[in-house]
Amino acid sequence: MEGINMQDKCREEITVTHDIRAKIPSLIQRIVSSYNQDGRFHHIGPEPIPSRHAIIDIIYKTFPVLYPGYFSRKRLDDMNLHYYLGEEVTELFDVLSGQIAYAIRHDCIRFNQPCIRCEERSQEVTLKFVEAIPTLQETLSKDVRAAYEGDPASRHFDEIIFCYPGLFAITVYRVAHFLYTQGVPLVPRIMTEYAHSRTGIDIHPGVVIGESFFIDHGTGVVIGETTTIGNRVRIYQGVTLGAMSLSKEECESLRNKKRHPSIEDDVIIYANATILGGYTVIGARSVIGGNVWLTESIPPDTEVFLKKPELVMKNKNQ
Repeated sequence: MEGINMQDKCREEITVTHDIRAKIPSLIQRIVSSYNQDGRFHHIGPEPIPSRHAIIDIIYKTFPVLYPGYFSRKRLDDMNLHYYLGEEVTELFDVLSGQIAYAIRHDCIRFNQPCIRCEERSQEVTLKFVEAIPTLQETLSKDVRAAYEGDPASRHFDEIIFCYPGLFAITVYRVAHFLYTQGVPLVPRIMTEYAHSRTGIDIHPGVVIGESFFIDHGTGVVIGETTTIGNRVRIYQGVTLGAMSLSKEECESLRNKKRHPSIEDDVIIYANATILGGYTVIGARSVIGGNVWLTESIPPDTEVFLKKPELVMKNKNQ
């Protein structure tokens, strides 16, 4: 008798579950209808769009080529290096050119631009990227050395390449910046925003950064689109190189103009300093102390620090 009651109870629960699930199709139709309302964002239509997942995968396909042996799936030596890189670079070329083609075609169709032969253009850009790999690797080698020379906690180059979030963000930035300079839409920004989400370091792909750049610790660093940074610059966590807050009208008028500061060679910027404005220039070899707020230029060889606050110390038992 008890078994029969249990079976009846199970059948009742199954019926209730079925009745609840039967409401889902009408709710789906309601959601679909809402997509056509004004102000809603969606990408439903014939125009292609790049894949964020594919672009993140491209980042991880690029690292073994830029740092051979460190992120490879197999041990490399003189016997297999040529064959391994041949396979890796060819695969990278195919997937990167495909995503660039999607991005270019997306802009052409969605913004009604004249045809620029998306497939051919994407392969030309990707070939230029492959051609630039030795130069990128040389630049990144200087970034690694800058990290080693600027951080006594680093024991060797391998530790920096494997572990430092600053180098990861800089590597992704340098790849994205190359594509940005070639006029590739969307893909560079997806790359740097992925690095931002992983490291807490936000570098716009349009930033111009010189050689031997080092970000120590890195969490909370923000570097805006029109920032220019010279050679051998070192910055610490929480640094903002940003733009002044603008109204909606001002934002539109300055969209393609210089809005962020310029940092000259050999500058050091300590933690949580904020430097704002497109006319602000930090002169060469200057040092900006922690928590400093700057909206005006300073000449070369200048130290800027906040006045030491007055500390009050008392014995808690008194």
